[in-house]
Amino acid sequence: MTSETTEPVQYDEAFAPGGAAGAEVGVGPHSRPWPSGAHWDPELLEHGDRRNVVDRYRYWTREAIVADLDTRRHDFHVAVENWGHDFNIGSVVRTANAFLAKEVHIVGRRRWNRRGAMVTDRYQHVRHHPGTAELTAWAATEELPIIGIDNLPGAVPLETTELPRNCVLLFGQEGPGLTEEAREHAAMVCSIAQFGSTRSINAGAAAAIAMHAWISRHAEI
Repeated sequence: MTSETTEPVQYDEAFAPGGAAGAEVGVGPHSRPWPSGAHWDPELLEHGDRRNVVDRYRYWTREAIVADLDTRRHDFHVAVENWGHDFNIGSVVRTANAFLAKEVHIVGRRRWNRRGAMVTDRYQHVRHHPGTAELTAWAATEELPIIGIDNLPGAVPLETTELPRNCVLLFGQEGPGLTEEAREHAAMVCSIAQFGSTRSINAGAAAAIAMHAWISRHAEI
């Protein structure tokens, strides 16, 4: 097994509890005797666990973490268009991991900016689709309606709309928003209420709001 202690630092540069730049994050070596079980990683127990994971997963192998998450994933998927290497995609993936989406779907370019994901993509299932048609075909096979999120004419308010339990939340990229093709294939498009002078909010922020809207309606808190 490849050691997980070789994973890159998973926090923002110079971040540390209390604001002390350069301070270590996570936990150090586990005291002996070590706990027993297949989900424990001997190298992490030996050297410490500095990964961006919640405390319940400290010292677990990556495979064990993913397997445990798979038993609890929610029924919504997240899809995001990637035609211009949008820097917000990493943030969307990180939020999808936080809210335990079943899968994240990258539509368009296969390569995407992973920095904002903070390595959470290692614990989140990510699928690629060359285009909207492929995503639509996959969703139809799975009997999942596609719910577009964008402030467009005719969109229904996210705040008062009952999101389906099983669905794909589709987001456009920063700037242009959902493509025309994406709008045509969406079962409906939901808008996020805004009250200030700006025409739009950050795509990563919009994704977080929409995912939390699903959580507030369907998740067991």
